[in-house]
Amino acid sequence: MAGNLTRASYQSTAGPTAREVHQLQARTQAAYRALIARREAAAMHAAAERAAQRRAAEQAAAQRQQAEREATRRRTTARRTAQSTSATAPSGSPQQIAMSMLAQFGWPSSQFSCLDPLWERESGWNPYAANPSSGAYGIPQALPGAKMASAGPDWETNAATQIRWGLGYIKATYGSPCAAWGHESADGWY
Repeated sequence: MAGNLTRASYQSTAGPTAREVHQLQARTQAAYRALIARREAAAMHAAAERAAQRRAAEQAAAQRQQAEREATRRRTTARRTAQSTSATAPSGSPQQIAMSMLAQFGWPSSQFSCLDPLWERESGWNPYAANPSSGAYGIPQALPGAKMASAGPDWETNAATQIRWGLGYIKATYGSPCAAWGHESADGWY
């Protein structure tokens, strides 16, 4: 039987041909290059992901620092306002305080004859007056009450702070307490 081997059967039992070896080597090298490329792509993707996470963390830290600086600035401003307000805050009844502030807004004392009924109607000159339906608050019935924070951090309890804000609002919106009272009388609000 050994003598009956044909050349084709001999070649098939003798192992791969040079061409087959070359093809196998080429496929192995291609697979190896593909594996290396996948590993390099994965490493680049991981590096890009880490860089993006690092940038996001740096941005979040910068935003926190900015927020902290802004909060510190607001606290400092509020403290300075409170100190300057308390050092020069008028005393007495809310009506007396309002009367003493009129000149600061460029109005004669005669304007008090309009301011008194205006705020009497709005709040009864009560710094804690709160309108449950609208949310208006304080002597001038600011809506919302937190608007008065621009006049001082103690806006919820300090009549002088509320009056200062209210007089500023009247000046900016109506020009004078008598003009505001005229609007209140005609329309039921100011």
